[in-house]
Amino acid sequence: MLFPDVEELDAIGPWEVLSFWTRNYPDDGWRVFCVSADGGPVTCAKGLTVQAHYSMADMPALEVLLHPGGGGTRPLITDADHLDWICQQRRIVPLMTSVCTGSLVFAAAGLLRDRPATTHWASTGRLKELDPTVDVRDAERFVDDGDVITSAGISAGIDMALHLVSRLSSPERARQVRRGIQYDPQPPV
Repeated sequence: MLFPDVEELDAIGPWEVLSFWTRNYPDDGWRVFCVSADGGPVTCAKGLTVQAHYSMADMPALEVLLHPGGGGTRPLITDADHLDWICQQRRIVPLMTSVCTGSLVFAAAGLLRDRPATTHWASTGRLKELDPTVDVRDAERFVDDGDVITSAGISAGIDMALHLVSRLSSPERARQVRRGIQYDPQPPV
């Protein structure tokens, strides 16, 4: 899912993981694509412009929806049309996932009621305000609660996407993808 002011790495980090997987292991039977409200280009939080493949109206059926975060989620948590669309997707999409403050949108739509979830560390209070029933797991990189997976901020979306590969294919495939994209975090500080 793309929208104006989406955080670049929230969307592009998981895209890198999932597109590497689907392009290099097509026999696994998955494909990825981007969706925006009108199918047009979206300008991200730091100025990168990304072209969606489909609009929300003409996209193919989904097995997984990934809703990234960023400053653009702030207007979405009060956008009745967007929240209705999220609720419609919840009814037909088997697995809903979010990165960073994408979980705020899920909370505003009622998807996280009485569930464990996480978000960017600076937004955990806002997540609790939107839905006090959420069991906020602020120390976890991602929280898999079966049909809903939320991840913490920005780079945690890469970890969550690798978890998706492991869950939808196998741990070995996730290791192959991790090696292929040379993702081996060892922060310098």
